[in-house]
Amino acid sequence: MPNNMEQANVQAGKLYTLQLPSKEESITQLEELIENLSDTYNISEDTFANMMTCLNEALINAIKHGNKMDATKKVIINAEVDNKRIIWTVTDEGPGFDYVHLPDPTAAENVENLTGRGVFIMKHLADQCIFNTSGNEVELHFKI
Repeated sequence: MPNNMEQANVQAGKLYTLQLPSKEESITQLEELIENLSDTYNISEDTFANMMTCLNEALINAIKHGNKMDATKKVIINAEVDNKRIIWTVTDEGPGFDYVHLPDPTAAENVENLTGRGVFIMKHLADQCIFNTSGNEVELHFKI
């Protein structure tokens, strides 16, 4: 017999999905979704800015590093929204990467490098940043 009290406490989230070709112009569709969700859910300016920065980084990484700029490969973006948070998932069709052993962008030998800060930025701006085992999917949590 199902426990009705348990089911009553489950907050059904709303899911938004984008399937984008691996080209830099796809960023516009992602930015539009972030803006629409921010308006719909009255997201603070700080959280909006953090989401925009993190998701731009995640999408660019997926396009350039994951899918190697192959426009026939897709990047799938999901946003699951409930009354407390948005969980974004960005998945590419690439083989993934070793997210555990990335060079520290704040180390003296890396400070002047033009690249290599994306994952560092995502980990600092999102409330949670979780990679799947192979490294071709990142989950970014933001409290709203």
